[in-house]
Amino acid sequence: MRIVNLVENELGASGCEAAHGLSFYIETKNHKILFDTSPSDLLLKNAGKLGIDLTKIDSVFLSHGHYDHSGGILPFAKINPDAKIYMQKNAVREYYAFDGEDLGYRYIGIDKKILELPQVVFLEGDVKIDDELQIFCVDNRIRPFPSTNRRLKLFTEGKYIQDEFNHEQNLIVTSENHRLLFSGCSHNGILNILDTMERKFGPDFKPELVIGGFHLMKKTEYSANEISEIEEIANLLKKYKTKFATCHCTGLPAYEMMKKIMKDQLCYVHSGDEIYL
Repeated sequence: MRIVNLVENELGASGCEAAHGLSFYIETKNHKILFDTSPSDLLLKNAGKLGIDLTKIDSVFLSHGHYDHSGGILPFAKINPDAKIYMQKNAVREYYAFDGEDLGYRYIGIDKKILELPQVVFLEGDVKIDDELQIFCVDNRIRPFPSTNRRLKLFTEGKYIQDEFNHEQNLIVTSENHRLLFSGCSHNGILNILDTMERKFGPDFKPELVIGGFHLMKKTEYSANEISEIEEIANLLKKYKTKFATCHCTGLPAYEMMKKIMKDQLCYVHSGDEIYL
C-alpha cells in the first residue's frame, strides 16, 4: 500500500506547495484513491511534482462538506470524469464558520456545481464498497467533540445552528495485511471515531495506523482548559496499540503538545510527504 499526502497546511521537503486543506493519495492492490481533494487545483500541481497520475484514480472520498477538502473536486473531474466521488448526502448543506462579531458568518461549504457531476455517489451512513474499502460514520458521540467546533454552523430554516457533523465520514482501507483509518478532520472527535469503529466492527478490528487531522487548531492562544483538552486526548490515544499520523487542522502547536505525551506513536505529515508502513 502507498500513501502520499498531496496537500496539507505545512511545507515538507518534497517541493510541494502547502495550503489550508487536505488531500491524500492512496494506492492499494485494487484501487487508486483520493481521500479529500484540497481547497483548489493545487492537488493537480502537487501530484504532477510527485509523479502521481490522477487520471488513474478510480475512487474519491470526501470526508465532509467543507471547501478546504472539496475545492479540488471540479478541477479533478475535468481530467478524470470516470472516478466515482463518494460523499455523505448531508455534505451538500449550507455550512458556515463564525469569524467573530466584526466579520460575521463565512460560507465554508462545497461548491454547488459539484452536485451536477454524474459521477457523484451520495451515501447515507455506513457503506462497504468492497473488501478493501469501507465507510462508516459516527452516529452516537459518547465523548465531547473538539471545542474548536463551536464556531462551525449549519444554516437551515433561516438561522445558524451548531453543526453536528452528520456529514462526516471515515474511510477504512484494508489491503495487503494492512488496515488503516483515514479520518479527515475528526470533527466528531478522534476518540468518538475510534469508539464507533470498535462498536461497529468489534474490538479485534484495529487499525495499525490512523491518518488525519484532529481539529485542534486555533488562531489565538490556547486557554488552560483547551490545553487540558489536548493533553487529555493525547493521553487517551496513547492507550491504543496503534500509531497516528496527523496533519492539517491539528495545528503545529497542538501537535507539539501531543507529541510530548505520545512520542513515537505520533508523527506529522507535511505537504508532499509519503507515509511508509
